[in-house]
Amino acid sequence: MTLDPIHVDTIAHLASAIADGVDDGDHDDLAATVWAEWLDPLRDGGRPVVEPVDGHELRRVSVEDAALADRPFETSNGVDAGTLNPTAFKNGLVLDVAHAAMGTEPTDLDVHGARSIVVTVHANDATVHLPDGWSRYDGGNSERRILTVPRTRRFADETVHELALSLAESHHALGHSNVVSDLLVLDGPLYPKRLLNWATRDSELRELAYGDAVTEAVENYVRLVERHVERDVPLVGFVKNPTSGYLTRTLGSKGVEAPWPDDAAMFTRLLERRVDDERRTDEVTFTTWLHSRGGSDEPLSATGDALGVDRNLDPELYEVTFMFVYDPRGDLLFKVEAPAAFTTDERVRSALTSQVVSEVAAEGGPPRAVEKADELARIGVGEKESLRRKFEERFDTEFLHTYDDHRWDREG
Repeated sequence: MTLDPIHVDTIAHLASAIADGVDDGDHDDLAATVWAEWLDPLRDGGRPVVEPVDGHELRRVSVEDAALADRPFETSNGVDAGTLNPTAFKNGLVLDVAHAAMGTEPTDLDVHGARSIVVTVHANDATVHLPDGWSRYDGGNSERRILTVPRTRRFADETVHELALSLAESHHALGHSNVVSDLLVLDGPLYPKRLLNWATRDSELRELAYGDAVTEAVENYVRLVERHVERDVPLVGFVKNPTSGYLTRTLGSKGVEAPWPDDAAMFTRLLERRVDDERRTDEVTFTTWLHSRGGSDEPLSATGDALGVDRNLDPELYEVTFMFVYDPRGDLLFKVEAPAAFTTDERVRSALTSQVVSEVAAEGGPPRAVEKADELARIGVGEKESLRRKFEERFDTEFLHTYDDHRWDREG
């Protein structure tokens, strides 16, 4: 059943009433003021949590010029992990599956063929004992693992999902970093932000944050940074859907009434360019690089504890630095993260900026190596259903259907 025209008109009327009460005419000025006056640096408790790496500018370049520009890195590799999503079964188990792959530009089929698969299992029954540790399959080309996650009363879904995703991705990236000759791009942030956030959340999650499984995942990312620094091969994280609200929350605590729901909305407003109320689509806009030492980035800052993981290099080298890139053609904002070890070098910082801006301009989205990794790692809808049926057969039980499962299946 669809909405009758009278109801559609009523909703439109309510939208007009909301629009009449909202005046965002000064939001552009506020965004510019925040950029110019509050982020150079932004302090939290007296500590600079966001500050420029070197220079503090907003930049723009013609889409056509950027797309056709020579790229500093001749080859690139991307890593991504797809997941089944948390699935509960009638025998009390909750599990998720993560499937990681590496894409290459240009294509290398041998690298594309390798996989790292992690099945995470949550069991309320303390007598359940499952094998652990990595083992090889597919002629030694790929690896697989079962991980029993710590028992938790309220966070079973989140625990199986985040640990599967982070462990599969980080293990695959670390295990195949030796084939990366020019540039590695992670599909997502540089470090596992959701796991790092556990240290500041509910007491039950704080306990899990310092447990073995989270420590292993965080350590993988730390060792990945170290390996790339030692080999002098840059790596970045490309965040397709940035969701952090740390900057806007910090501004709010200082009395700046930021009207944006999150940081992405603020930077979109800052980088979007309009003429006569029409968005210009002929130029890619971007920020210069900034250090980030607050929120989920605090544990990997020089003063953070890295959730107990030892760092073998100067702690400042691990710090997150970031830039934003805005593609007006799709009204899309991307965040790029890199260790300070690379971006504090002007030559490398400039090369990373040129590479990312050029690829966004050419692809209208993420770098090609990331898109290839996403295609390789993605678990499609049909594959998810097939996997669930296989688990049901092996467990001799059924997964727990909800009304929504029934409803969406019935409605197509």
